[in-house]
Amino acid sequence: MNWGRLPARAEDKLAQLVTAALGRWRLRHAGVEVSASAKTMGLPIVSRNEGSRIVIGDDVVLCSASRWTALGVAHPVVLRTLRAGAVLDIGRGTGISGGSFCAAVSVRIGERCLIGADVLVADTDFHSIDPGQRQMGREHAGCSPVHIGDDVFIGARAVILKGVRIGNGATVGAGAVVTRSVPAFAIVAGNPATIVRAAAARRSA
Repeated sequence: MNWGRLPARAEDKLAQLVTAALGRWRLRHAGVEVSASAKTMGLPIVSRNEGSRIVIGDDVVLCSASRWTALGVAHPVVLRTLRAGAVLDIGRGTGISGGSFCAAVSVRIGERCLIGADVLVADTDFHSIDPGQRQMGREHAGCSPVHIGDDVFIGARAVILKGVRIGNGATVGAGAVVTRSVPAFAIVAGNPATIVRAAAARRSA
């Protein structure tokens, strides 16, 4: 097919249809439990450990291509489970652009979240902080579940680390490194992330 002869809009629509079909095939081939209404834009990278679960809810959008998101993405959406028994669950109506999500125990993302370009969420340190064990594999790394509530907005290139819980309606600023839990409706920013607007102040604004 000569792509150069297609109108730009038609080419874009055809590319969306093709990558959506290929993206769904890739998810299902990896054993992902994916809703019929979930949508892929570009091809995600998926790795599911045997005995673990990756669940993608209704109307989830995974954007893995810069042409379909304003900021662009540095890489496709990455979905990985690292151990048997791990769960990576993305709730209904959530949109993700080029993020990386790694679950050794549990990463759960609520409904209607907006997760900006190249966000990283992991429930593990990947390697031990003890130098004597650092080369001995991921089983020696510290792990603790991550839970992101409903209606959370996470700005581009933020990092959410193990053990963090983010309350419903909270906002995480771009580039923030979140090491502690975030109250519902609070706004956090910085490295390490701190509260810049508390929940009560937001509700009264």
